[in-house]
Amino acid sequence: MTEGERRALEIVEAAETGGRKVQGWQKTLVTLLAVGWCLFQMYAAWEGTLVPTTLRAVHLAFAFALAFLVFPFRKTPGRPQTRVPWGDWLLGLAATGSALYFVVEYVDIANNGGIRGDVPLDLLAGSGLVVLLLLSAWRTIGLAMPLISAAFILFAFMGAKGLIPAIQTPFHNGYTWPQLMGQLATNTEGIFGTALGVSAQIVFLFVLFGALFDKLGAGEWFMRVAQGLLGGFRGGAAKASIVSSGLNGIISGSSVSNVVTGGNITIGTMIRTGYSREKAGAIEVASSSNGQLMPPVMGAAAFIMAQNLNIEYRTLILAAAIPAFLCYGALLVVSHIEALKLGLKGIPRSELPRVRSAFASGWHYLLPLGYLIGTLTANPEATPERVALNTILLMLVMMFVQEAVLAARDGRGAGRGLLDGGRKIIEAFEAGARSMIGIAIATAAAGIIVGIVTITGLGFGMAEVVQAVSEGFRALLGGLFGAQVATFGAILIVLVMAQLIALVLGMGLPTTANYILMSALIVPIIATIAGLDTSNPAQMLPVHMFVFYFGIMADSTPPVALAAFAAAAISGGNPVATGVQAFQYELRTALLAYMMFFNPQLLLIAGGRLNGIGWTEALPMVLFAFIGLVAFSAATLRFLHRRTNLLQTLLLLVASFILIIPTSLIWNLGALGLLALVYFWQKAGSRREPPAQAPLAA
Repeated sequence: MTEGERRALEIVEAAETGGRKVQGWQKTLVTLLAVGWCLFQMYAAWEGTLVPTTLRAVHLAFAFALAFLVFPFRKTPGRPQTRVPWGDWLLGLAATGSALYFVVEYVDIANNGGIRGDVPLDLLAGSGLVVLLLLSAWRTIGLAMPLISAAFILFAFMGAKGLIPAIQTPFHNGYTWPQLMGQLATNTEGIFGTALGVSAQIVFLFVLFGALFDKLGAGEWFMRVAQGLLGGFRGGAAKASIVSSGLNGIISGSSVSNVVTGGNITIGTMIRTGYSREKAGAIEVASSSNGQLMPPVMGAAAFIMAQNLNIEYRTLILAAAIPAFLCYGALLVVSHIEALKLGLKGIPRSELPRVRSAFASGWHYLLPLGYLIGTLTANPEATPERVALNTILLMLVMMFVQEAVLAARDGRGAGRGLLDGGRKIIEAFEAGARSMIGIAIATAAAGIIVGIVTITGLGFGMAEVVQAVSEGFRALLGGLFGAQVATFGAILIVLVMAQLIALVLGMGLPTTANYILMSALIVPIIATIAGLDTSNPAQMLPVHMFVFYFGIMADSTPPVALAAFAAAAISGGNPVATGVQAFQYELRTALLAYMMFFNPQLLLIAGGRLNGIGWTEALPMVLFAFIGLVAFSAATLRFLHRRTNLLQTLLLLVASFILIIPTSLIWNLGALGLLALVYFWQKAGSRREPPAQAPLAA
């Protein structure tokens, strides 16, 4: 492992899996807790009959215990702590106890309708739960979520007699601390709400599936096959990186982990073939971030989105498939344009793995993946959690068989192989549990905000403010251009505001938490301004996908872009420059978010129905959308066949914007004509002045 790879791994550990590397019996305790958490979640899925609040509280208790053990208060990559301070032991025990208290007492509390006035321990446990949740969120996902949650708690107090008497709010009269604790700690609209429920019921199993799949060796196999297929083409190193990151995105819920998993190979190869350190890192960041768009996991937000929309999970992942493939297809075009700009060639075939032998070495990895995706999409009776559990059990068997076969082949004996298989399973269980800590804490902390929005009516108040702004904008445009343009402009200004909020929030929040907040606060506002029926999932899905896509873009948005810092650690490039370059590559993702909003057919929505259009009917529309993304990418990179001048750039932008919204065939053909005009204009110019060819780097 190089120094850069080691630093990148430390960034991932500090940010996502805990930067504290305990030793001895403390390490054993962490492993036992992680394995115990995995076994509990598998048991819960197998039984399928656990009381939801019990499942959620135990899920959170495990997350609390591990959070205070493996996440230090101060995370310094490269200087890990090796023991747990006594203060963290006390905090961890108190947090775990506060969550388990509601397992034991929840029935009596629920029968009472909330906090029991004659049982002081109820209020103490609820208060401890909220405070320690904010502290654990600070450790695991950063300061942004605790600060936002604290601001919402303060807002809930406004106007409450004796608390903040001088401050009033037009939305509510204020709540006392016992009332607020009853809402947050004993109500399924608070901490133990839908988001934490989805984390406990479904997300954990898919994260564990990804950890096991990676430990089997599937990620490395994806990389070899992608290199064999695409490495020989112009800019092939970047194209192989993009495809392998997309395949890893099927199983990975983290852009930063995706960068480190594949980037240790792809970034160095891209640099060797002529990409600058910043461009190589940026391509890896863009492709790894977009891995969260890939069904079936989609960064864990897919499960919460399906729950919010009250639709089947399989319906959502089918709808999300076309935009995800469009996004990766456009990124392949971006990498090709960069290769043309730099005059690059492909990797020599002698240095690439043979496709047939690479595929044959790991074809069996397709068995669990094929079962998972095939069953989810084809069997309407199968639940996501049961399918994930069955896939996990299949991979446990595969792990033992694979290691036994490899050990027998190497002369170590099948028995040693079985032991190695067991060790790898424990490592995968620990990796999966560590990856889930931040997700569990984030979904629980988001429950604080959702619970306060529910009781205070804040969402309606925010909608009124934004609606007033948009109506003023509508009136201004209406007087100048007419009602139709005014309505479009009012919707557009709200979408731009939502985009900026998602990007800003995403700088301090993980993607899942960002989506939860945006879905609770911003999605209803967009729906109100656009006049959408919030009870119709076909109308609401494009809005949810819009905020989700911009939440993902935040992973590569400077100045806080962990994925860019991880990639720069590997490449040796400037992390800020890497983030800026990655953001430029990600602009096509922003355009795609607008395309989905204004053209729901990209989500297979037609006639006001989900799955209202077939894939064959959608094909022409997908083709036009892809061409629009190509034109936009060429415009933002200022290069098509050669460098574009200002007029050519403007023509490309016009062509791409025409193709955002489905219009008549004549308009679409006109956009194609503009793209063809620029292309042949450049071809004619290149005959007179061919672009310089950069030599292949040694």
